[in-house]
Amino acid sequence: MITVDPKQISTGKLHGILLGAVGPRPIAFASTIDKDNNPNLSPFSFFNIFSANPPILIFSPSRRVRDNTTKHTLENAKSTEEVVINIVNYDIVQQMSLSSTEYANGVNEFVKSGLTMVSSEKVKPYRVGESPVQFECKVNQIIPMGEEGGAGNLVICEVLLIHINKDILDENESIDQHKIDQVARMGGNWYTRANLGMFEVPKPLRTMGIGIDALPEEIKNSKIFTGNDLGKLANVESMPEYDDARIFVDKHIDIKDKIEQGDLIEIHKFVKLYLDQNDIDTAWNILAAKQ
Repeated sequence: MITVDPKQISTGKLHGILLGAVGPRPIAFASTIDKDNNPNLSPFSFFNIFSANPPILIFSPSRRVRDNTTKHTLENAKSTEEVVINIVNYDIVQQMSLSSTEYANGVNEFVKSGLTMVSSEKVKPYRVGESPVQFECKVNQIIPMGEEGGAGNLVICEVLLIHINKDILDENESIDQHKIDQVARMGGNWYTRANLGMFEVPKPLRTMGIGIDALPEEIKNSKIFTGNDLGKLANVESMPEYDDARIFVDKHIDIKDKIEQGDLIEIHKFVKLYLDQNDIDTAWNILAAKQ
């Protein structure tokens, strides 16, 4: 048994221990707007429900460990006192992860992640159209846990309105736990899927993924790629150059033959096989070589 005194280790080390030990953690996919009505969207795994009457959800955007700055979501919640908390299921996990990239203030993460902005009825922040359950909330109180890097800020949200996708309901109009297919955070890059167990989602690039909005139209509009597939493709710093992609493909005769013989749909099906294996480099080289 190893005994750890939190005061004797770095905040980063302590943070890793806490996240590795306490899980699975549900994810608050929080949508806010700033004082100029710019949308913001970001996930937080310090989250849960704490009361049914009144209905209270609490999530906690922590101060950044590396430089003690605060996140846009926290600043927006303070200034507008409104938030929409969207539930994350497996179908949008890659897009949710992409949205956690620290884009500059004012960049719309809905656009970057390719998720649909839906107008709310009682608050100004938008809902995530693809989310199976969306909670429109007012912010009752924000309680800071400290002033140093890593300190949380409890955002206490009262639910004003709930939107539920009918497809996740059972015959009794209750939420079917198989159909909602929720995901939750574990330590490191690991998540867990309620239906099937743990899986890994690489963290978004600190250098900024290009975003789904930057993908070529034929990729964005593909009938083969899912939202999760697009999220994987969009979480790269840049797309391969054509010449580099051709050099890659020419070294792999089986790939070269496949893309030279196939039409666009068949090529996208072929690329999806690599995306399903999280081989993003190969997937992108095939797509770039076909341009």
